[in-house]
Amino acid sequence: MKRRSLLQGALALGAAASLPSRLLAAPREKLKVGYLHTLSADAHLWLGEHLGAWSAQAIEIEPIRFVTGLEAYQALAGGSVDLVTTGAVISNFPARGQGKAFLVNALETGIAQIWADPAAGIRSLADLKGRQVATTRGTTAHFFLHRALLAAGLDSTKDVEIVHQRLDQAVTSFIAGSVPATSLWVPFDVPIRQRRPQAALLAQSGDYPDATVVDGWSARNELHASRPDLLQRFIRGWARANDLLVEQPDEALKILAASHYKEFDLAELRRQHALITWYPSREWPRYYRDGSVQAWLDRVTAFNREVGAIQDPLPAARYFDPQPFLDVFA
Repeated sequence: MKRRSLLQGALALGAAASLPSRLLAAPREKLKVGYLHTLSADAHLWLGEHLGAWSAQAIEIEPIRFVTGLEAYQALAGGSVDLVTTGAVISNFPARGQGKAFLVNALETGIAQIWADPAAGIRSLADLKGRQVATTRGTTAHFFLHRALLAAGLDSTKDVEIVHQRLDQAVTSFIAGSVPATSLWVPFDVPIRQRRPQAALLAQSGDYPDATVVDGWSARNELHASRPDLLQRFIRGWARANDLLVEQPDEALKILAASHYKEFDLAELRRQHALITWYPSREWPRYYRDGSVQAWLDRVTAFNREVGAIQDPLPAARYFDPQPFLDVFA
């Protein structure tokens, strides 16, 4: 029975990835894609490229790199990119009606961290009270800081001074000693480990189940409304990359280490991969249908309201559209 189930899953996935004959001679359609350089955001992008998954769907990808999701979504709202792949900001701009979320890469269950300088007298989260913390507002790092401080009996809106910087700059400020603490996401911890070995890791999101963040894709409102067929083709290409990541992670990480992640060795990529929760494509429909994705998204949207970033946000049921994915995996 188990063998039959696996075979049925493989056949269903093969059907999802099959290419209509009308696309064989079709000209490629270009998609400008904004991405963040972290495994949970861009691994599918590069593996799809390696596998020929995008060209098989008559799609040409023009990748545009951003440091934070805020910049990526500003570009999406302005119309200079068609799709973006980010972490927590997927629960921010779409909740304002700027972009439509439609595809989930993975769950960021362990990539957020809070670092501090013990020499500044900070050895616990409680010691952050009244101190500066460098991070980027509205992101995975800010969300985790908020949740971790709440668990320690503190309020991020009044008990700490958030120094809002682009995350690479926030980490540089911490390394230079300009601020005594920083909240970040992996792999921005790597330069701290290398250049500030005496720094203390105060908290990491893997120890906080309520700090889970959806990492996924949003489309321009106009593209979402007018081209569901193009989004479905993109999802078919994505599925090939996703299942390589899930079913053959070492092979996937070797491909990434040799191409777009040359700055990290394979052991480091394995560490980063283990901090993320991945699901096979055939399992995702369950979470799209049972409200899990909406609940994860709503939790981060609620955080944006709590910190005053959004006054009257849309619920995830209105800014996340599961239908393109469910139509592909029907």
